Amino acid sequence: MSITDYALDGVRGLTAYETGRPVEEIAREFGVQRISKLASNENPLGCSPQADAALRAGLDWARYPDGGGYALKAALSAHHGGFDTAGITLGNGSNDVLELLARCFLAPGRNAVASAHAFAVYALATQACGATLREVPALGPDSTQPRGHDLAGFAAHIDADTRLVFVANPNNPTGTWAEPAAIEALLQQIPEHCLLVLDEAYREYQRPEERPPVEDWLARYPNLVVTRTFSKAYGLASLRIGYALSSPEVADLLNRIRQPFNTNAAAQRAALAALADTDFLARSVAVNAQGMAQLEAGLGGMGLHCLPSRANFVCVDMGEPGRPLFEALLRQGVIVRPVGGYGLPNFLRISIGTAEENTHCLEALATVRGG
Repeated sequence: MSITDYALDGVRGLTAYETGRPVEEIAREFGVQRISKLASNENPLGCSPQADAALRAGLDWARYPDGGGYALKAALSAHHGGFDTAGITLGNGSNDVLELLARCFLAPGRNAVASAHAFAVYALATQACGATLREVPALGPDSTQPRGHDLAGFAAHIDADTRLVFVANPNNPTGTWAEPAAIEALLQQIPEHCLLVLDEAYREYQRPEERPPVEDWLARYPNLVVTRTFSKAYGLASLRIGYALSSPEVADLLNRIRQPFNTNAAAQRAALAALADTDFLARSVAVNAQGMAQLEAGLGGMGLHCLPSRANFVCVDMGEPGRPLFEALLRQGVIVRPVGGYGLPNFLRISIGTAEENTHCLEALATVRGG
């Protein structure tokens, strides 16, 4: 027997989350100078100049941060139309909040529900708690959103032991999204012993008319939790800052188990400044739309099909196993993401970069495919 045999069964059965390869690692391994990292859905413009200036203003690094995040919560309350700060939970990235929800509501004998091809953290957080993740088959190839969530099919997978229902909208890694009416229809079917966790990490990239009215829903559905992040459109991925909106009662439970200083002072200050810089956010969304059109046109010209996306990436059907192409692209200095672990072995996920990075990716892909 090894000491590892005594770990929780759910933990021993997990596979570690695969992160994007760092630029420095690729430069060392392959000796390439021109590198385009298009693997982790980061903002190619960086972060808001206001956030950058706020960080450079300096902090008292010897002091603990505000454990309650008073200033950031007040700004988030205003951002969400006066939402009660008692219902806001800050997290070390939105992943932190997802983990807190799992720890709070899941245990052996309980289950969570999510779609096929959904964000890997749902399964990781669920299984680590000893619970079971029930996977709802995705929409078929004839759908307007192939590989997207079949929200109408979720209810059949919910039972008396279900506690969390995860819906990523838009979804990672597919980029697909659900219409607000479909999400609300599911909300109306969720029994009172379940929470619907609406993960909106990529909300800013959606068209305004497609964004669910979550503030209105939160006032009417006490079993709704909405998670957001500053890692994507706001460009603060390295600082790890996110949050959840929920009823004060759910937030109170999450605050009982979160680490006292789970969001650091630099992250809180940068998020506060980023939230105020609406011009940078608008520019980021515009650059993403331009880059999406550039990649879709270039990939389509190679005869490759992208799943419909409202995020800052495209998920591309390569028509052959994606892993060898991913490795070949590394030698060309292009870092993308294979998604075989999501049940999509023939797909690659490509983050939207600058126009130059997108061009580099398309040229490299043409080279490795021999076309």
